[in-house]
Amino acid sequence: MKRTKDYLAYNALTRYKDNDGHYHFEADKEAISAYLEEEIKPNRMVFENLEAKLAYLLQHDYYEAELLDLYDARFVHQLFEKAHEDVEPFQTFMGALKFYNSYALKTDDHRYYLEDFQDRAVMNALFLAGGQESLALSILEHLLKGRFQPATPTFLNAGKKRRGEFVSCYLLRVEDNMESISRAISTSLQLSKRGGGVALALTNLREFGVPIKNIQNQATGIIPVMKLLEDSFSYANQLGQRQGAGAVYLHAHHPEVLTFLDSKRENADEKIRIKSLSLGLVIPDITFELAKANADMALFSPYDIERVYGKPMSDISISKEYESLVANPAIKKTYIKARQLFQLIAELQFESGYPYILFEDTVNERNPHHKQGRIIMSNLCTEIAQFSTPSRYNEDLSFAEIGQDVCCNLASINIAKAMADGKQFENLITTSIEALDRVSRSTDLDSAPSIQKGNRANHALGLGAMNLHGFLATNAIYYDSKEAIDFTNCFFYSMAYYAFKASMQLAKKVGAFATFSQSDYADGSYFAKYTEASVTPETKRVSQLLKDCEFTLPTKEDWQALVRDIQQYGLANSHLLAIAPTGSISYLTSCTPSLQPVVSPVEVRKEAKLGRVYVPAYQLSQDNYDYYKDGAFELGPEPIINIVSTAQKHIDQAISLTLFMNEDASTRDLNRAYIQAFRQKCASIYYVRVRQEVLAGSEHYAEDQQVEECESCMI
Repeated sequence: MKRTKDYLAYNALTRYKDNDGHYHFEADKEAISAYLEEEIKPNRMVFENLEAKLAYLLQHDYYEAELLDLYDARFVHQLFEKAHEDVEPFQTFMGALKFYNSYALKTDDHRYYLEDFQDRAVMNALFLAGGQESLALSILEHLLKGRFQPATPTFLNAGKKRRGEFVSCYLLRVEDNMESISRAISTSLQLSKRGGGVALALTNLREFGVPIKNIQNQATGIIPVMKLLEDSFSYANQLGQRQGAGAVYLHAHHPEVLTFLDSKRENADEKIRIKSLSLGLVIPDITFELAKANADMALFSPYDIERVYGKPMSDISISKEYESLVANPAIKKTYIKARQLFQLIAELQFESGYPYILFEDTVNERNPHHKQGRIIMSNLCTEIAQFSTPSRYNEDLSFAEIGQDVCCNLASINIAKAMADGKQFENLITTSIEALDRVSRSTDLDSAPSIQKGNRANHALGLGAMNLHGFLATNAIYYDSKEAIDFTNCFFYSMAYYAFKASMQLAKKVGAFATFSQSDYADGSYFAKYTEASVTPETKRVSQLLKDCEFTLPTKEDWQALVRDIQQYGLANSHLLAIAPTGSISYLTSCTPSLQPVVSPVEVRKEAKLGRVYVPAYQLSQDNYDYYKDGAFELGPEPIINIVSTAQKHIDQAISLTLFMNEDASTRDLNRAYIQAFRQKCASIYYVRVRQEVLAGSEHYAEDQQVEECESCMI
């Protein structure tokens, strides 16, 4: 009989109590040591010294010589040596497992490990610093201290000779012609091959049955296009590491919206069923207003809208034009009950977790680039909110006019680690923005000209944050408290200030993004909420906490001075902040994901070949257990929405908001959550997770609904 590995036995102990009622949380530390000794040490390639290791990695095309050549060889050696000085990168067994399974460089035959965490951190520091030694040192320190973590594509690929791209996600418009559809499919293949997730907007595609070249009943609608995309993502499996990841977004007032949603039902007809493609729905304010009035909602023909308005459906505001569209006899329309749509959405989310939701008017009202274009979609994790513009094509699929599409350059800071030394906060945010800017200027996107154009014009970034619940719990603050909301407001207010300041300083060196002068940044209107009033703590607990951490809040005078500088020098980046789910990197860095609460103090994960792995919450102990005890399912949607809507005030893009529902929740409960998120000006909703009771040995425990996720976007 095969003996259970020691590290799995130690890890399993973390969820059991002894006779005195104490949990064995410390057993997870033993699991780390046992795992490194049993699995990693025997399979690590050993070198005589650092010189021999680097020579081997360069000679065999593992590391990129051009990157190392940016630096003096002595500095590179010093950086590696510094990284290995008394560093214990893994705080949980899951962190070690995640690194060696997903991130560590291995020999081509996958038999031996060539890197430890410290080595990967050094290669990231060297890449992200772009030859600047002082910046490389700063990035490395923040990485090793756990304050800053690049997105998975960046952390995985930095410094490698044979690699994918550094970008997490891409967003593509699809226009209502065969050339655009063909280019969208081929571009999706190219981008998926390079390791990123791709989202596509299908709103402008004509519906089933409308004319083609004035011949009636010819259009086959959106489902065949979705099928082609799904097959494309399945084919582009990124060197066998995982299938390509794709999402499609559709406007709620598109005539095929019900078929679109039905395609995700488990019992859907195979002719329309979509298995692996993610679905997203773009919902304007008018849809909620019609549902509130229990009225019919009109679905408008995108074919007719483009013919009458001279622009695609996605480029007009359905809320503003609704009555005119209804009254116009030249635009075909069908009707459904608005409440029927929300009922269907809720049913489908309970069944599959989909669709994602983007609140169209909310994101466009905040859009500082509204003169350039509308926000018509999001990405695979709903944290990206950027405008796009259409492309035009010749019959041979070459570009007649290149529009602007979107890519996501992502990283996250660890809130708990950032607050451990508040005096370092400005340096942390500045360093993080400079590092992400390097990603935006280093990525080769020639395979997707419209995305390349958008990236070069905007250098848009998405710096996010994680470990909010970890910070709150280890500082004796309950997640569903007014102190938690107070802290969230103060923290992201400060993060926004230093992010804009860092981008302004970058603009002095590299210039402003292309259309800065036409943005709401240039006239200062975007910053009115900051220049007219300062944010200060509203609770004594948070006030004392900020003081203890030496964390200084900017004042309105600070903002006023910064806005003057921004108006003078510009900003290097059109977008700066976006909070992704951080699923992968939160495990890697042993912290709580994004802004959401933990599922339980000790989470249960299913890992291939190992079975169940137990993941203790950030610095879990007997002392702070009560602050983790009520997890996401016990808390329910309301406090999560309160936290996210508070942070959203300071985030210029969006935040991945996951709703957690108990097994006894109803579609009415889920609809209430939609309405709360909408009213509190959240930008989007990511997944809905439903808890299911599972029997394990002699105990019952909760496992949330397992949904296939895009690791690129989960960063």
